[in-house]
Amino acid sequence: MAAAVCVGATSAGAATTHRANDPNQPSGGAAMAATIKTAGTLNRPSTVYQLGKRRLRQGLHGADVTVLQGYLTISGFPTSVDGQFGPQTAASVAAFKQAHNIAPANGVVQALRAAIASYTSDVPAGTATINPDGTATVPTSAPAAVESIVSAANSILNTSYCVGGGHGQWQSSCYDCSGSVSYVLHAAGLLSSSEDSTGLESYGTPGPGHWVSIYSDPSHAFIVIAGIAFDTANYGGPNIPAGTGPRWRSNPLGNLADGGHYVMTHPPGL
Repeated sequence: MAAAVCVGATSAGAATTHRANDPNQPSGGAAMAATIKTAGTLNRPSTVYQLGKRRLRQGLHGADVTVLQGYLTISGFPTSVDGQFGPQTAASVAAFKQAHNIAPANGVVQALRAAIASYTSDVPAGTATINPDGTATVPTSAPAAVESIVSAANSILNTSYCVGGGHGQWQSSCYDCSGSVSYVLHAAGLLSSSEDSTGLESYGTPGPGHWVSIYSDPSHAFIVIAGIAFDTANYGGPNIPAGTGPRWRSNPLGNLADGGHYVMTHPPGL
């Protein structure tokens, strides 16, 4: 039997699907920009209290499906955020229900609200700032490891994108998605050798971190540090400076709009 859940619609349209590892893609995912700018957005009354207005089931699509998929991903059940309630979304709903011992379909709504509330209660006290030149400044409350990560990211802002960049050697004129994530983790003493995006799926501790969260699937990886994303894909904010390499993005979850099946992990203690 297909999994179903009662979730309400929002005013945003369905998310546009792009592949995140293409650095030339324009910023996209209008529905995600409207409904999942930050984890906090998911818990605002304008979004969370729209739940329960439509019973979702496999085969349906729309902005309410996008919201459901975003909730599931942030709650630790990676789901392609594409606005299409397909077999993968059904499997994630079923797994979420099993993990929370939920029998009725509409019990998913209450459990997701609780999961998102728990997630948003454990966010950094401060958010990093993106400066006019594209570099980032960490909040004064950030630990030393976070400062090291941000400093390392700032040091490769003027590089370009290339497949395999950052894997053969740490210092490179170009980096790919996992190469740039590996580089900043290595600079903070949190990774000894580079990992590709598949390898990063099992890095560190499962789930979102307090200061640092890594999002990875077989095709792409990006990292969120102190509330902003460092990403080679052009999602979630201005591309400053212009170019194709890793850049800071003000919307930490903008890249979820690409429809990837992301696993969240974080460095232990962060």
